[in-house]
Amino acid sequence: MKATLAKKMWIADQGDGTYRNPILYTDYSDPDVIRVGQDYYMVASSFSNVPAVPLLHSRDLVNWKVVNYVIDRLPFARYDAPRHGCGAWAPAIRYHEREYYVFVPFPDEGIAVYTARDPLGSWSGPQFVIRNAGWIDPCPFWDEDGTLYLVNAFAKSRIGFKSALYLCPLRDEGKGLTAVTDEGGFVYDGHRTQPTIEGPKLYKRNGYYYIFAPAGGVKTGWQTVLRSRNIMGPYEERIVLHQGLTAVNGPHQGAWVDTPQGEDWFLHFQDVGSAGRIIHLQPMRWVEDWPVIGADPDGDGCGEPVPGWKKPGADKDYPADAPEDSDFFRGTRLGLQWQWNANYQATWYSLAEGGLTLYSIPGEGRHIYDLPNLLLQKWPAPAFLVTARLRLDGLKEGDCCGMVSLGGCCDSLLVSRRNRELRLLRRKGMVKQGEEIQENLGAWPDRVIYLRMRVENAEKVSWEVSADQVGYQSLGEPTPALAGAWVGVKVGLAAFHEGTGETGFLRADYFCFEPLV
Repeated sequence: MKATLAKKMWIADQGDGTYRNPILYTDYSDPDVIRVGQDYYMVASSFSNVPAVPLLHSRDLVNWKVVNYVIDRLPFARYDAPRHGCGAWAPAIRYHEREYYVFVPFPDEGIAVYTARDPLGSWSGPQFVIRNAGWIDPCPFWDEDGTLYLVNAFAKSRIGFKSALYLCPLRDEGKGLTAVTDEGGFVYDGHRTQPTIEGPKLYKRNGYYYIFAPAGGVKTGWQTVLRSRNIMGPYEERIVLHQGLTAVNGPHQGAWVDTPQGEDWFLHFQDVGSAGRIIHLQPMRWVEDWPVIGADPDGDGCGEPVPGWKKPGADKDYPADAPEDSDFFRGTRLGLQWQWNANYQATWYSLAEGGLTLYSIPGEGRHIYDLPNLLLQKWPAPAFLVTARLRLDGLKEGDCCGMVSLGGCCDSLLVSRRNRELRLLRRKGMVKQGEEIQENLGAWPDRVIYLRMRVENAEKVSWEVSADQVGYQSLGEPTPALAGAWVGVKVGLAAFHEGTGETGFLRADYFCFEPLV
């Protein structure tokens, strides 16, 4: 397969001055967005995948690229192993006095801040401003008098309650920022009218403080906006965006951003299950100092998501693009589309010998779901083919390597070396049940193998294999594509060792996506 065959799987830019939603059919959960000059930056949750907290960049709010990660390694030893559903939750990004700030909640450890002068360079941190479990969804806000505030929500699974927003000042007392919780307080209780209110983003406009926050739950909720003349409240409330008659359930947590031309826009996610939490862009306008998001056909001030719209104003037309997906492993560093299943070690891989080399690590008795060295990436579309050309000459006795689909149902197509013979295996199982079924598909006679995963309508995963990339053989029945712990299904490569002998390695020449036609 040639590099020129690689195509982006989902393009939102329609090339005629309009865009379609979602603008990213990829699992960038809990987005927050800022504009600095002509540049837009987005951050998103990454949970226990590493590197963590992806940073995306755009010049027009429609065409995005991953340009960096805020966190190279999660700052606790427990994340050296996969901790599904834990790790870096919904972050917030802000720019203040030539410094970029990203506040990241770790639901079991506290809230940390990372900073950078150059967002494309290395980020400093973590500096913990709160060290309490259950404090989540932080958003900083610098008021006009220079006071820095932090608003946040709470995770019931960690602290025992939810549906409340808390706000307190932050101070720098010479040892770094610290949350002054004894001067803070609960500014909103949503139990009566806005259950499960969370994900707050704090802004100020025309003398009003605004807290944008989703409520009602991820899959069935809506966008609420709170408004007050006093930052500590009391706040009045209004629902400004709901599903209405559209197919866009949620719509959930996001961010308000303006353009240099003075337009207002709102980005949010939609939970679509197996593909994860995909990103939509809504036009926004102000009516009597309340935001109206999306289309408002009945004029009641509560909008509905739009299927597409005229692109935001920009200083010029930018080419249609999307985050990277296919990889031919030609550089000296892994592409930014890749994340590990846990904090990584440099000894797990190499790009110095042509292609990608993955070294096997001990995996005896482990569910594939819990291998830390899985090299993974998000789905780029609801339907696609992805093919990997793998070289098997480095496998040692006991090695097992191949392609994996990681979600609530974990499915993998592997080659194992046992008794000096290569054998094709399929391992699959429901993660919550903790058991895997292994099917022996027979001997594999060659030192090269083409593994292909097929995803149809974001509903099922099936496998094909070839020795020459010409004729592919289907292998068994498809498995359901089920989301994992707060994340969509991921696809990637595995290399592990089941035994006590010398470990080997797997070489990958490419990992290439194609549209499913």
